[in-house]
Amino acid sequence: MVDLSGVEFWYWWVFALFLLAVEVFAPGAIALWMGISAGIVGGLLYIFPDLLWEKQIIIFAVLSVVSVAVWRIYARKNPPASDNPNLNKRGSDLIGHKLALTADLKNGMGRETVNGVIWKIKGRDLPKGTKVSITSVEGTALIVEPEEA
Repeated sequence: MVDLSGVEFWYWWVFALFLLAVEVFAPGAIALWMGISAGIVGGLLYIFPDLLWEKQIIIFAVLSVVSVAVWRIYARKNPPASDNPNLNKRGSDLIGHKLALTADLKNGMGRETVNGVIWKIKGRDLPKGTKVSITSVEGTALIVEPEEA
């Protein structure tokens, strides 16, 4: 059996640095909060050098679980702001775009090139040359409505 009664504060600080290094290479905030918890336990051991190793482990475990849980709750309630919120919503940046049909829209379906990309378009039957506005995106199809004259 390993005797852990000789654990010193700097062991915890080295462990904290190791966990922070793990966080750099595998981001996810779990190792970060565990590293901070290890640093706190090291600080407590520095202040209270007679702190039993069992209590050190319990403090580390409780701090780690609580800090990770609080972080998860905070991260869910405050997602990071994006400079391009429609990045993974293909076509949503085209809503409001106006174009003239280059072919008839028959049976509610057709194809149009928008910004160099061929899109399936849906809407009511319309003749070639009709000016339309893209109103929404449904899967991989752009929904169009005729422009009011």
